[in-house]
Amino acid sequence: MVHIFEVEFYQRSNGDIPVKDFLLTLNSKMRAKAFHEIDLLRKMGNELREPYVKAIKGKDNKGLYELRVKFSSDIARIFYFVYYNNKYILLHGFAKKTMKTPRAEILKAKTYMEDYARRYQHE
Repeated sequence: MVHIFEVEFYQRSNGDIPVKDFLLTLNSKMRAKAFHEIDLLRKMGNELREPYVKAIKGKDNKGLYELRVKFSSDIARIFYFVYYNNKYILLHGFAKKTMKTPRAEILKAKTYMEDYARRYQHE
């Protein structure tokens, strides 16, 4: 049986959609690969494991995950979290240039996650 999980792009209060904006910066092959990985998340949900997804370590980052996209030598990450009823919220993405995920990128994802939870807490 195939489960289809809901995947939603986080939208800031000003209307910006960070993941969409990020995807538009990628070359066509990398963008296609990113959409493929997002589709895998939609189809598999919490059954999707490494190398596709990984939890962000640290007690302050509980519930935050990264969708890992790699094409050739290009690497990108899309942060997400799971909201109620298996709804996956894609927060923002970035091109990975270093081994360690930059703290500023994690903080941005956490800010978006908290904003989403605050604005949609009654849905």
